[in-house]
Amino acid sequence: MKTISSLLDEHWHERYRKISRLNIRSSIYDVTNRCNLRCKGCFFFSSNEHKAAPEETDVAEWEAFVDREMERGVNLAILIGGEPTLCLDRVEAFYKRLPTFCASNGLIKVPRDRFPDLMVGISLWGDEQDERVLRGRDTFAISSKNYEGDPYTYYLFTITPKQIGRTERIIRKIRDAGLKVHMQLLSNDEGVSGFSWKPGELTAIRAEMDAMLDAYPETVISSKYYHEVITTGMMLGRPFGWMECPSVTQPLDKRDPAPKHLTNFIRWASDLKTMHRCCTSETRDCSTCKDGAAHMSWVMVNKRAHMASTRDLQNWIEVYEMFAKLYKFLPW
Repeated sequence: MKTISSLLDEHWHERYRKISRLNIRSSIYDVTNRCNLRCKGCFFFSSNEHKAAPEETDVAEWEAFVDREMERGVNLAILIGGEPTLCLDRVEAFYKRLPTFCASNGLIKVPRDRFPDLMVGISLWGDEQDERVLRGRDTFAISSKNYEGDPYTYYLFTITPKQIGRTERIIRKIRDAGLKVHMQLLSNDEGVSGFSWKPGELTAIRAEMDAMLDAYPETVISSKYYHEVITTGMMLGRPFGWMECPSVTQPLDKRDPAPKHLTNFIRWASDLKTMHRCCTSETRDCSTCKDGAAHMSWVMVNKRAHMASTRDLQNWIEVYEMFAKLYKFLPW
């Protein structure tokens, strides 16, 4: 029987021990149904999830809700929207109680006197040209000024097919702004012409993502195994899809047989009562989903499947470490 000790030397065993103590239990929260952008391909608006429930506006209700979530075992709140920074009082209800991550387009600066160590992930879709096509404006020009040198902020660089051969310039700009970056791929939920991935493009961008990690290890937070999984949609010979996804709201999950999944995971709408199906949208084709967090979680919940060899288990450790770094459970 293969065990952790039989597969890992002391160096890797120590790395394993650090992450095995974390026991991360996350859920996702729609802070508001509103946004100050309307991006082509945003799953929230393209699937009409912003109409799923009215917003709860009483901050006291948000505070009581967060307390109940902590009692449920949640130790990481991932705030999305709409745009969470439009409702900083609701963000504060989470931030004062438990480790909190805020996904933002970066157009509004989180006041650091009020949120000194709030983790902020700034969305960036391709380069300036892509952003104007998909989001209506060059958001990097604003967000990079708002967050330059911020030790608790990184870019969520959503790579589009048009970025093949062009990602290094963006990575350098982020490095020069004194920030970190994590890479994922566009899912193109609204079918914008020219922004859907072809197999050869996925092969090319995987090699480019690997090269960026090698060239900018102090800036890029990633792992080559993650690149492999997200570009191929395969993990240990298994295809990603509805029957494999770990990020399904647990009370709504009726899959049979039940796959490995995130413990007690729920994605809540902004009325604090309605649950969404999963971490993205019900209208997305799971077989083409490129969501980075879903693929990371897919690896993370399948530790035992990665105990076939030393290399497989090391791959699993690197992905878990990457996830922990993105949410500051481990230092960068």
